Amino acid sequence: MPQASNASHALQRAWQRRGALACLLWPLSLPMGLLVRLRRWLYAARILPSGHPGVPVIVVGNVVAGGAGKTPVVMAVVRHLQARGWQPGVVSRGYGRSSTDCREVLPDSPPGQVGDEPLLLARRCKVPVFVARQRLQAAHALRQNHPGTDIIVCDDGLQHLALARDIEVCVFNSDGTGNGWLLPAGPLREPWPRPVDLVVHAGAAPAGGDAPRFAMQRCLAPCALRADGSQVPLHGLRGQPLLALAGIARPGDFFALLLQAGLTPERTLALPDHYDFDSWQRPSDKPYTLICTEKDAAKLWRSHPDALAVPLQVDIAPGFFEALDARLAALGSLSSRT
Repeated sequence: MPQASNASHALQRAWQRRGALACLLWPLSLPMGLLVRLRRWLYAARILPSGHPGVPVIVVGNVVAGGAGKTPVVMAVVRHLQARGWQPGVVSRGYGRSSTDCREVLPDSPPGQVGDEPLLLARRCKVPVFVARQRLQAAHALRQNHPGTDIIVCDDGLQHLALARDIEVCVFNSDGTGNGWLLPAGPLREPWPRPVDLVVHAGAAPAGGDAPRFAMQRCLAPCALRADGSQVPLHGLRGQPLLALAGIARPGDFFALLLQAGLTPERTLALPDHYDFDSWQRPSDKPYTLICTEKDAAKLWRSHPDALAVPLQVDIAPGFFEALDARLAALGSLSSRT
């Protein structure tokens, strides 16, 4: 597994410039571009059907492969909506889960059956969360089971055009658009720029497009969490033999944030995104304190309940929420939607 993760990280590094490997892969990106444009045209022409669940839909997604920090942005959006009096629900595909049906994500749901990110959202935000391959199916099921829901946030799904949406938020990590090429020669899932309503970015703002851009700062929470919900201040972990694990798209980001928080792990282990930890064994050479991302914790705690999870916090420029509120206010009544 670590070898596969290393190969993935090597490819991500290659996507940052138009070097030999990217140029070698570039011809393969041409059919990708044609398929993306054809698919968008088929939806625009209503040859491929899309549907709307009847309440405002905000899609938080990205145009680059790999982690862009979407889920923390979804959490921030959900909490803002709650503070403004909305009753939000969340839909997601539930990437990496073993099940294929449409189902509700409960705080005690097995992570392998619902996906680690939807489970994190259900636990942290305490709102209805449904997963399905077809996000529209998840949205309808959510509204049927929770009729008080008056707005839906879709975690990922910028390219899932079968779900009609009212507001699109595109999230970029610090790598931006990389070399600007489509998969597999570059990181882009679709050409950028493309129309979106709002852009949230870590690092420099991506070039192109006319959507308002808002900077995002990421940091770790001041306390780690135990499996029982109790907290451990990060500063109390300094000097301990730490083993940091991360089964996320960009594990190096988590390790860097640990260093920024004053922690210096003796060992770091980068694992594939959505790693299930079922086969992972704790090293026996030293009594390490395990520290991981909050997304990984639900799976790691099953076999290593002493592991500590550190939540990721995001600080988005206040103008983002003002712009989001303005767009919601401009939507008007959706009572005629079906």
